[in-house]
Amino acid sequence: MIPHHDTPNATENRTAMPTWTTRPQTTADIPAIRDILLAAFPTALEADLVDALRADPKAWIDGLSMVATAPDGTPAGYALLTRCHVDGRPALALGPCAVPPQVQRTGAGSAAIRAALDAARAIGENLILVLGHAGYYPRFGFTPASRFGIQAPFEAPDEAMMAMALDGTRPVPTGIIQYPAAFGV
Repeated sequence: MIPHHDTPNATENRTAMPTWTTRPQTTADIPAIRDILLAAFPTALEADLVDALRADPKAWIDGLSMVATAPDGTPAGYALLTRCHVDGRPALALGPCAVPPQVQRTGAGSAAIRAALDAARAIGENLILVLGHAGYYPRFGFTPASRFGIQAPFEAPDEAMMAMALDGTRPVPTGIIQYPAAFGV
């Protein structure tokens, strides 16, 4: 069973913010997810990447494409985990993650990411990798991948290529990340 979350959020001054409900994407969400990605990024690259990953049965894992919805059910945040490998052993790549500009800083993105991580944990996954902002992803438990002996297959700042083990008692592979073909690396 994939976890279903209701995440209340508040700003520093305790003003009430939306409550985001998270769930795996449905087929009906696909156009809204594309709209979120197109609003959040300057080009269609990330939206096209998600479409390509969705079409790749070696990369796509049902239940790991998460939306955070507003109280009216409208998708407002998105996070995707897809299959990648480290030294030939399975891992998950987090991204793209997106929130339209008008919804940023309301917790929608964090809610979607937390739901994706919880869903991965629930199906027995362990290693999650992300190339992202070093000031944002550590709040979820990510640390530089180099601490695990993991490297990107391209030049990336050490603080931006991050990893997280969902279960610290399980071994984590070391080596070079092999991303799905859609990433083009």
